Amino acid sequence: MPRPSGSNAVEKTLAVLDALGEHERIADISDATGIHKSTVHRILQDFTRLGFARVTDQGTYQGGSRILGLAGRVLARSDAAERARPELVALQRGTGATVHLALLDGHEAVYVAKVESAKPYRMASRVGMAMPLHCTAIGKAVLAGMTDADAAALLARADLPARTPNTITDPTALIAHLADIRARGWSVDDEENEAGVRCVGATVFDHTDRAIGAVSVSQLITDPESLAADEVGPRAAATARAVSELLGAPR
Repeated sequence: MPRPSGSNAVEKTLAVLDALGEHERIADISDATGIHKSTVHRILQDFTRLGFARVTDQGTYQGGSRILGLAGRVLARSDAAERARPELVALQRGTGATVHLALLDGHEAVYVAKVESAKPYRMASRVGMAMPLHCTAIGKAVLAGMTDADAAALLARADLPARTPNTITDPTALIAHLADIRARGWSVDDEENEAGVRCVGATVFDHTDRAIGAVSVSQLITDPESLAADEVGPRAAATARAVSELLGAPR
């Protein structure tokens, strides 16, 4: 990482974090970054307090558990997206619609892969974008892959704003809605997150059979070539099962 060009606190913090991957002593980190030792020491103390660094028995610093956890999550997303891409491409070709894969991250879901349709319009979604669970096909599919108790606990940590007049904002009603999704095998966001857009989603499970994300198919409701949800749903569910198996989920 280049040395910070000025007094920007974020640049300095990231420079110290980057140098921590190769150096353990405050003096060495200071030399590598060009940042004064007292500032390096203060940043490292903050890192230690937050779990991004730890102090060794020799009084030097090493990367902490939160760095490892963050790296693990990033690698897991990248690996999941790479493994799933052939299945996502096949689903896109079969439906002609935009296809996504998103993974659960706290009380939101984050897009990790997107296969755009050949339509003249483009969906506003992008890889790395976070979305709410209560009003998206992906989010509702993830929630349906959990027990009601786990889903309720997750929803309790998030706001449930009305994104459109169709959004379900009552947690009790949403939990009841999940039973229908489980019985059907796929979810529908019928203009609940964005006016004019209908999405269908299906749950992706990991090797422990835990719901970790979902596959979705997104279309404009005004597109005369868009497929009905009843036609897209089974295809999305089949793709989600295939992706789950690629990630080690039990058959």
